[in-house]
Amino acid sequence: MPAEPVAPPAVTDDDPGGRTVRRLVAIVALVAVLPALYLPGRVHNFFDLKIYMSAMDWWRAGNPLYDYVQPDRVQGELYFTYPPFSALLLWPFGLIRLGATVAIFTLLTVLAVVVTTRWLVTPVIARHDLPRTFTLTVAVLLVLAVESTRETITFGQINMLLVVLILADLLFAVPQGRRWAGVGIGLATALKLFPGIFIVYLLATRRWRAAVVASATAAAATLLAAAVAPSASWRFWTRELWDNDRVGRTDYTGNQSLFGLLSRFTAPEKPDRLIWLLVVAVVAGYGLWRAVRATRAGDLVTGLTLTGLVGALVSPITWTHHIYWFVPAVVLLVDAALRADRPDDFRRRQWLAGLAVGTTALIVYGMVSFQKWGVAPVRTDDPLDFVLRNGYVLLSLLLLVVLPVRPSQPREKSHQMDRSPQ
Repeated sequence: MPAEPVAPPAVTDDDPGGRTVRRLVAIVALVAVLPALYLPGRVHNFFDLKIYMSAMDWWRAGNPLYDYVQPDRVQGELYFTYPPFSALLLWPFGLIRLGATVAIFTLLTVLAVVVTTRWLVTPVIARHDLPRTFTLTVAVLLVLAVESTRETITFGQINMLLVVLILADLLFAVPQGRRWAGVGIGLATALKLFPGIFIVYLLATRRWRAAVVASATAAAATLLAAAVAPSASWRFWTRELWDNDRVGRTDYTGNQSLFGLLSRFTAPEKPDRLIWLLVVAVVAGYGLWRAVRATRAGDLVTGLTLTGLVGALVSPITWTHHIYWFVPAVVLLVDAALRADRPDDFRRRQWLAGLAVGTTALIVYGMVSFQKWGVAPVRTDDPLDFVLRNGYVLLSLLLLVVLPVRPSQPREKSHQMDRSPQ
């Protein structure tokens, strides 16, 4: 009797040694790519941080803070434009060597990337049983690779520190009903104004107490600055706040806001303000409506991400280093693509995965790092030029529409807005 055929051994992934090697190769490859990505940023040479420190020296010498001006090849004359509360916190750094200040700001930014990435990615790792150390390491390296982080570090900006304050509030303090919920957003708003969009988000989602705490914190910080520097505070809030020309050219490609997009149609003239306000009203209304719906459904990360994208779009000037909010958007897209709630919806998961990859590729390559847009104001004059010069604006608008609201998990339901003690 012939022997029965023996089936070949099943192919499994039970090869921990091989997996470890592949993961190490992936990490080494990402680490090797980072220097090349940061190379174009060397020309920035911590330009913004040097403006801050020079402005502090100017102010300490008895000159009006908002008279300080720094010439720039691309933007013309650049002034100190932060609120007076920021100046109070920056003032001590002017007393130490510039190299030490650069090191401190760079270290704080890297730490902020590690902390915030862990906050966003850890729930995804747990939900899909991903390798924790490898996934977190890759995620941190990718966030360090994106243009917003590179520009933040090489210009010497404070953007990631603001992100820490905002995410600490919206991911932990507000959902848990902490008494101090809103303090982070309030401080961030007093430092740079842009985070004020998250106070609007708190109001829209009926987190009344957190909205009051955030507003009171921002007001208290502002009044403290007014008490210490009354003349500078009066000048900022009555004059300089409304002068966009102090920050730079609105038509420059690095300005990835709706006003920047319109400015590139009308350069060298400014766009019609009424048209801009109408576009802003539509975009802000729709984006915040989706953010509220996401929060009501228990998806807090989608709610705050949509709000951040709205803020970037409606601000008159949004430099590429301001748009951190593509990072949580990619996390959301990957999480939604990995979910197996509807295994039959294969095409949708493919679309989400493709959008995650495409978004990552765009924000790593960037809008300004490897482009040579020139110095003179130039109008957008053809469809290709329109897409190339407004990539982040168009991506933000797309994400406002398609960013998925994920099904609420059991532990997430307890943090839903309607059940919040606030």
